[in-house]
Amino acid sequence: MAKSAIQKIAMNPSENIAYDKLVLSQQNVRRVKDGVTIEQLAEDIGRRKLLQSLNVRPVLAGDGEETGTYEVPAGGRRYLALGILVKQKRLAKNEPIPCIVNRSGTTSAEEDSLAENVHRENLHPLDQFRAFKALKEQSLDIQEIAARFFVSAATVKQRLRLASVSPKLLELYEKDEIRLDQIMAFSISNDHARQEQVWERISGNPHMQEPYYIRRLLTETTVRADDRRAVYVGAEAYEAAGGVILRDLFEQDSGGWFQDAALLEQLVFDRLKIDAETIRADGWKWVEAAISFPYGHTSGMRRVYAEPAEMSAEEIARHDAVKAEYDALDAKYAEMEDADQEIEDRLDQLGAELDGFGDRPQVYDPAQKAIAGAFVTLGANGQLQVEAGFVRPEDEPRVEVDDDEEADGRARDASQFDENGANGVVVNGRSTNGGSEATEEPEEEGIKPLPERLVFDLTAQKTLALRNALASDVDVAFVAVLHALVLQVFYRFAKDSCLEVTFASNSFGQVQGLAETAWAKEIAERHEAWDRDMPDSDKLWDFLLGLDEASRKALFAHCASLSLNAVVEPWNKRPGALAHADALAATLGFDMVTAGWEPTVDNYLGRVTKARIVQAVREARGEDSAQLIDHMKKDLMAREAARLLEGSNWLPEPLRLAGDDSSVDAGETVTADETALDGDAAELPAFLADAASEEPTVADEETDQLEAAE
Repeated sequence: MAKSAIQKIAMNPSENIAYDKLVLSQQNVRRVKDGVTIEQLAEDIGRRKLLQSLNVRPVLAGDGEETGTYEVPAGGRRYLALGILVKQKRLAKNEPIPCIVNRSGTTSAEEDSLAENVHRENLHPLDQFRAFKALKEQSLDIQEIAARFFVSAATVKQRLRLASVSPKLLELYEKDEIRLDQIMAFSISNDHARQEQVWERISGNPHMQEPYYIRRLLTETTVRADDRRAVYVGAEAYEAAGGVILRDLFEQDSGGWFQDAALLEQLVFDRLKIDAETIRADGWKWVEAAISFPYGHTSGMRRVYAEPAEMSAEEIARHDAVKAEYDALDAKYAEMEDADQEIEDRLDQLGAELDGFGDRPQVYDPAQKAIAGAFVTLGANGQLQVEAGFVRPEDEPRVEVDDDEEADGRARDASQFDENGANGVVVNGRSTNGGSEATEEPEEEGIKPLPERLVFDLTAQKTLALRNALASDVDVAFVAVLHALVLQVFYRFAKDSCLEVTFASNSFGQVQGLAETAWAKEIAERHEAWDRDMPDSDKLWDFLLGLDEASRKALFAHCASLSLNAVVEPWNKRPGALAHADALAATLGFDMVTAGWEPTVDNYLGRVTKARIVQAVREARGEDSAQLIDHMKKDLMAREAARLLEGSNWLPEPLRLAGDDSSVDAGETVTADETALDGDAAELPAFLADAASEEPTVADEETDQLEAAE
């Protein structure tokens, strides 16, 4: 049997039809008109001409004959765009328009219109990224590309950045194995190897693939642009030295990330050296510069302070004249019943000028600068900070001692009376440098100094009598102890107190970040405020007597507080002192939670074992929360634990007070096999990754921009 021939498909013919013979069909299914995009389409047609023909049908008369007019059921936006060009007289009314003419009648106009819009596939975003990149390689600049496709220059930059992501990741994106927001996160780095490494690390766990976490991994070895080191050096100087700044074109990045931390550190040190030399040239004996100094770095040094510069004779005369005018005008205004704006303005001007006299530049005595130095460091805002006026012990001026005074013992230290080092007063017994009996020496004419032994015996009696008198006067005893403490706290090596009260204060300079805590800053501010008021050591006694009772008590509390030591040291067992510290804290109503301490990766979680981290979360948030992180790798576990512990008031054992019910012996409660915990990270439940919601999603208009211009 002969096989029937397959009927061939015949295409609708194409014709050039004058624009004024075309009308928009009412059967066009596109009803929502966007005038803005049609105007943009008109501009595009005006530049590159029509790329796609119109689909038209002849308009028939009542007898079925063609009228010479054609309706446009498919391609209405192009028809309207051509109409705009005609109105602008950029296109002739009778300009022939390429059209596909459908005379078959096998489908309806509505069906053709719907088919054109439904069967059209939008351009894949990746194709648009690559197309923009191709145009860039064809020597079109970003502004020209933006103008031709009616998008912002920022959008073009974003698309070009997305096209620069690792080809391996873009291939996964093309296969829908990576989302667009993940590609956007990867685009902050230009290092394809690093991008692929991060994807390999997170690809096995969907809950670790959130954009915020990808950005964190890509920038974990970088320095944020708002870091004090980056602010101090500046982006321009860093880039001029060959540094690269990672930028996120899709989210707020506060200036981005400085990729080369080592280069940045070197630039910081180079600039600090120059700044330090400039400061030293001002007359200081020495200058030390560092990004930061440990807490207590000025311990053992005396500090001198600048004084306001003296006013010249002309300035004094001007000050007196302004003050007199201000006082007279103020007295006159006080007697007036009605307000006078002119007088008020004049008083403001005079007051501002008087304030200027008070805010005079601070200057140091050149003699003090010759023995003192300065510490140069970076503030939290990246600005240079100079702590000046510190005198090292070896630079303190030496007091010349007369040989005769040394010979008769009047200038010798009290300890020299006892070669065994006993500084206390010996009441019973003899001085080690004295014999059992005095050797009688021949009398000489004139008055000789008293024998040392006799002076010692007499002053011992005076000491006991004075002790007895001091014990009967609490107020003076308080001032005497305060005087001894202040000498040691503020004057360091002054020995102008008769009280042998020993003061010790550990600076704990080995503890990283201690100087940046709120407590350290408050102590330093309080200490400096008192230090500025201190007179010379020989005038300190009168100064303390002149203070009111509240000030004396505040100063006493400050000095006493600096000797407190509740540090647990393995080589220094002192359980009684630590128990007293807890008792003192209880009396003060003190605990570390109210003091503002919270566990972070730096201060605790990153420095303990995984079992300890899990234990902390279990104690603070319960077993369910602990199970959320118990199989993670340590770095991720520590970060997520810090987030879980926020606001929990949890404290590690060393920070808890004795008798605290929450205190747990980790050796008894932690039974997990820490070796087993070192395995691969478990999946993190979705709600734990909610931090990703803080990352803004691609806006609707950005999604629209991913579509190619029609």
